Amino acid sequence: MKRRRQPINVFRILLLLLLVAIAVYINQVVVPGVPPPFVPTATATREPESYLTDAEGLFNQGKLLQAIAVYQEVIRIKPDDPAIYIALARVQVFAGHYKDAQKNAENALLLNPNNSMAHAVRGWALTPDKDYLAAEAAIKRALELDSNNGLAHAYYAELLGNMFLDNSGPFDAITLAGEASRVATTLAPNSLEARRARAFILEITDNREQAVQEYQAAIAINGNIADLHLALGRTYRAMGVLDKAIAEFTLANTLNPSDPTPFLYTSRAYAAVREDAKAAQYAEQAVKVAPTDPYLRGNWGVMLYRNLQWPEAIVQLSLAINGGVSEDNQPIKPLSLTGSDPRLTEYYFIYALVLARMNRCGEVLPVAQLILGSVPTDDTAVYNAHESMRICQNNLLTPSPIPQPTATPGITPTP
Repeated sequence: MKRRRQPINVFRILLLLLLVAIAVYINQVVVPGVPPPFVPTATATREPESYLTDAEGLFNQGKLLQAIAVYQEVIRIKPDDPAIYIALARVQVFAGHYKDAQKNAENALLLNPNNSMAHAVRGWALTPDKDYLAAEAAIKRALELDSNNGLAHAYYAELLGNMFLDNSGPFDAITLAGEASRVATTLAPNSLEARRARAFILEITDNREQAVQEYQAAIAINGNIADLHLALGRTYRAMGVLDKAIAEFTLANTLNPSDPTPFLYTSRAYAAVREDAKAAQYAEQAVKVAPTDPYLRGNWGVMLYRNLQWPEAIVQLSLAINGGVSEDNQPIKPLSLTGSDPRLTEYYFIYALVLARMNRCGEVLPVAQLILGSVPTDDTAVYNAHESMRICQNNLLTPSPIPQPTATPGITPTP
């Protein structure tokens, strides 16, 4: 009548306890760490401040395009901070992206219409495009909001300096520019823009030794900005210190290989000392960087003319003056003779001279007449226009084979 009890299986109990412990562990530890299905996995988000640090570091290294990209990423994350738009616009001005800089300064003003720096940077961005009235209004508004804004004074100095060079603005523009540049260096002595503005005003007023010192001070703040080395090299060239000028232009090219300006400046530096072969070589390099730029085509044409390569000079000068297409079939827009740029005027009268000397007189008269009508007060241009027509008259009176260049031609001097 008594049921026999089975002995307890200790191993089975231990196994059950182990399975229970495993289940509890999975439920409490593993499952919470596993994302639910069909839900995107969360990723860590960087703080905007770390991006800003990266952008500033790239700017200090002269990597302007990379800095711009990082600032744009910061704006995507934090679109309501006007200071970021201003920082981006500032880098864009140094990179030559003036329209983009203007737009971002205006974006900052949409967020804060009374931001002095936003108005100042907007005026700075408008200056290279010669929108002087709008630039002046923007910078003056910046100074109304904050008279101690050292960068605004620097931008105003640059604006007035450019107006002086273009014979526009107030009659005492250069005096006002000097005052603004001195105020800028007083209020912001460690600012790149303040030192650059002061150097620029000293350069255009022929205080070249002092300009060199100020450009060097700006380079000491940030030595990786190509524009500063171009300006310093330009000043050395005006002083006749060719080796230092070439060194600065070379460094500028290293920092910004996509800019043809260092090659252009190097070409002219060699031309000034009549090293015409080197001048033509660097002029050609500038065209290779920007093949659709008619101004660079004209410079190359002048250097080819000096190297007695008259047929090749005609090709390049024609592209500059008449327009056409580049070697890869991109359109080249013609330049207009306005008289405001003596270099451009030179392109025209050398084109007339080389056409005449190659006995292509049917093309000379329209160019010569354009010179006489557009720049009647430029004695050198007018004289050479008449000289080209005189050559053609002699060719008509005494027909002869197309002359070949036998000596280094120079620009016919004013009598």
